[in-house]
Amino acid sequence: MITIDPSSSVAPFEQVRSQFAQQITDRALPVGAKLPTVRALAVELGLAANTVAKAYRELEEAGLIETRGRAGTFVSAAGQQSRIVIQRAARDYAQQARALGLSADEALSIVEAALSAN
Repeated sequence: MITIDPSSSVAPFEQVRSQFAQQITDRALPVGAKLPTVRALAVELGLAANTVAKAYRELEEAGLIETRGRAGTFVSAAGQQSRIVIQRAARDYAQQARALGLSADEALSIVEAALSAN
């Protein structure tokens, strides 16, 4: 499910966060899927519980997961809503780019530049 590369320059919490986010986005983890507890995942990955908790917090703030008290942590339907919102925005952008006479390559370059901007 999640792997940590100890030789990576990417912080362990970010490795956990980004891998879960990717799996949710790719629908490898469907809406409603239960995630391991913070403690269980920390033990499995050999990380501190606070490291995993930070990743879960960021995923929750992004609306990708939700914690339901003692029931556990689950992939949120809000994550699916985010996908719908961004798909609409992409469709609107594509229509606007075509209306302005931009080529597909130009339009994609603009999006890539925006995504890589800090």
